[in-house]
Formats: sequence, C-alpha cells, structure tokens
Amino acid sequence: MMKKFLLCCFSVFSFLVFGQTLSSQLSETTLKLGEPAEFKINISHLTGLEVQAAPKNEMLPFHFEILSDSVQNTPNLYTRVIKFQIFEEGKFKIPPIQIKVGDSILNTIPYEVEVINTAKKEDTINDIMNNKIVDLGFKEYWELYKLYFLGGLLLIGIIALIWMYIKWGRAKKSPPLLRSHQALQELEALKNKKYIENNDFRNFYVQLIDITRNFLSQQYGFPAKELLTEDLLDYMKGQNKIAEANEKILAEVFSRGDLVKFAKIIPSHSLMENDFDNIKEFVKRSYKDIEFENIRKHV
Repeated sequence: MMKKFLLCCFSVFSFLVFGQTLSSQLSETTLKLGEPAEFKINISHLTGLEVQAAPKNEMLPFHFEILSDSVQNTPNLYTRVIKFQIFEEGKFKIPPIQIKVGDSILNTIPYEVEVINTAKKEDTINDIMNNKIVDLGFKEYWELYKLYFLGGLLLIGIIALIWMYIKWGRAKKSPPLLRSHQALQELEALKNKKYIENNDFRNFYVQLIDITRNFLSQQYGFPAKELLTEDLLDYMKGQNKIAEANEKILAEVFSRGDLVKFAKIIPSHSLMENDFDNIKEFVKRSYKDIEFENIRKHV
C-alpha cells in the first residue's frame, strides 16, 4: 500500500516537473469597432520539444483582422502574441486551438468576443486636418474641364453641320446645273437610238420635243406639258426667263416638230442633226439663264 502511494506521488511530481503547461489569455472580451486587442498563448516546460501550430496570421477566424503575429520560442518556453481588430458588430468565437508539442496535442480554451458600436447619430465627426485652399492654374483647370470643353466644341460642330445642311444641302439636290445634266443624258440616250440614221424622223422629233418640254417644266417651272406649241411659245415670251436667242431656237424646233408629227414635211438628216445640236446647246446654256435671273431679282 505504501509503495502505491509513493508511485502516485512520483507520477504527480513528474508531471508537474516534466509535463508541458499550456495557457492562453484574451486581453478583452468586449471590444469597440476597430479597437485593438491581444490574444496570447504560453507553453512552458518544453524541454526542447518541437511546437507545431497554425501558420502566421492564420490562427484566428475570418472576421479577426490581424495586426501582428509574433512568436518567441526557446527550449523551455513557447510564446505567441496575436494583435487583432474586428470591424463588424456582433459576437465572434475563438474556438479551441490545437497545438502539437512533440507527440502530444494540447488545446486552448474557447473564447467569445463581443463587438459593439459606440457611435451615436448625434455625434459630431471632426476632420483630422483642416481643409486647405489650393491655387489652381490653367493646367489644372484644363485637366478638370477639358472633356466639357471638347464636348462643347463637338456639339457646336454638329449644330453647324446640321444648319449648313438645312440651308444649302437640300438645295443642292436639284440645282439648275443638275437638271441640265439630266436632260443632256436623256438627249444622249435619244441619239443612241439612231433615229436620224434610220430616217425615223417622226419618233425622233416626238421624243426630242418631249425631252425639251419636260426640261422646261423642271428648269423654269413652265406648264410646258399642258400647253400647245403656240401657247407655250407665247407663255415663254411673257415670262422673260429665257434668252431671246434660245427662244428663237425653241420656236423653230417646236414648230418643225409639229409639222413632222402631222406629216406635213420630211426633214433632212442635216436638219435633224442641227435641231438636235441646238436643243443640246440650249440645255447647256440654260443654267446661265437661271443664274442671270437670280442676279436680276437681287438687284
């Protein structure tokens, strides 16, 4: 009996002398938002045994923002100090942390940290530094407002283009020169039909007169398609928009066209070619009549 008692006392003494002792400490269990705190672990009586713990900055849970994580390790003492902050309100737990010492596993005790927000709605927030007045030069103002300036120029340019299009763009779609060019194309198409070479004088004059009437209607605004030849010639003289030489050419060609149409004459090839060339030259000169008329109106 005495031997068992002495063996038990020896075991307790050996544990106290030779066993490792783990202790942990939390500086505060109630913290303000962002307030620094400290978690400390001590392991004594190591007697040279190796200590294995979580890697640096990875011992505490996710919500704990680590400020520093320092370790001091001597043959007989292991000390680890972790400083941290928490930036969310609520209760957060530090679970038991396993630390391996040699072949033994030691566990810290669990902790619970409560984080509170002490700020109030009526609290005044003061700036850390007073506001400074900074003098800005041209370069600084340019950097601040260059996009507005360039955007304004772009907008003005777009408005100017729209205004120019409204004022001149539409008018350029049907100027006198363009109408003359269109009539010349129609005359060229007539010539390619070779009515003169084939002695088809009736179709030649019918189409030549139609092209000319259509041109007078578009270029001068005459009711050329509705009026008879004599009425049209009188109307042209009364309008005074066509040069006298051009009026004479039109009168000759229109009159000859009526005679051919009703089979009263048979024109020669040279006469047909001459009438064609005269109408062509009239069409070429017509836009000059329009320009002269516009100048006369403004005088």
